[in-house]
Amino acid sequence: MKLEREFSIGITDIGLNNNATNIAILKFLEEIGCMHSDIVGLGINNIKDTNKSWIIMDWKLKLFKRPKYADKINIKTWARPSLKNQFCTYRDYELYLNNEKIAVATSKWVLFDWKTMKISKITEEINLNYKFEEESVFEEKELEKLKEPNVFEYTQKYQIKRSDIDINKHMHNLNYLKLAYEVLPENVFFNEELPNVRIMYKHQILLNDEVNCSYVKQENKHIISIKNKDNSVLHSIIELY
Repeated sequence: MKLEREFSIGITDIGLNNNATNIAILKFLEEIGCMHSDIVGLGINNIKDTNKSWIIMDWKLKLFKRPKYADKINIKTWARPSLKNQFCTYRDYELYLNNEKIAVATSKWVLFDWKTMKISKITEEINLNYKFEEESVFEEKELEKLKEPNVFEYTQKYQIKRSDIDINKHMHNLNYLKLAYEVLPENVFFNEELPNVRIMYKHQILLNDEVNCSYVKQENKHIISIKNKDNSVLHSIIELY
């Protein structure tokens, strides 16, 4: 089942030249995904009854054209099965502005059971409720794991604040991207925003955790690694290009 909704680009969604930011775009994608889950009974309001919630593992976003302030965009989304793993599922997206496709994205999710504290299997019932589609917006149907670079140019420390935390009591997935932007060189950050985003999440980050955000540029990709205080745990790898 494909779901379509209209969103309006507001003042908090824009950056340079009144263009919508990557964080804003991902926010809209997350929002419509939550709407879809709410419709089928596995949404935010159902957590108390189901003891289950969706946790994101990966993002991949490619923008062809960036919407501006006050633009109204239409987003289509659908869930699709993983070909390799019965414990995760994918959600794809298409974004339109005046009937022109301006972006595509995919995301990888697992369903976490808060009663057993384990990842739940994606059952046939879930498949049928979401009416899984087979269509993929990218040629590759599965997202490969990102590899952490061997060396970095520099590292910045950051301590997690209350404003970083979400309803699951860990750092919200979009705040990882916010940290990545804080680490970018100024000449990159204050230039036109890069249209390709790839994020892989590995381990949750909690309130008051101190993390190391390390940056390097390799093969025209700006790569940020987020690790714990002693660099023994990898939390996330983010690529911007």
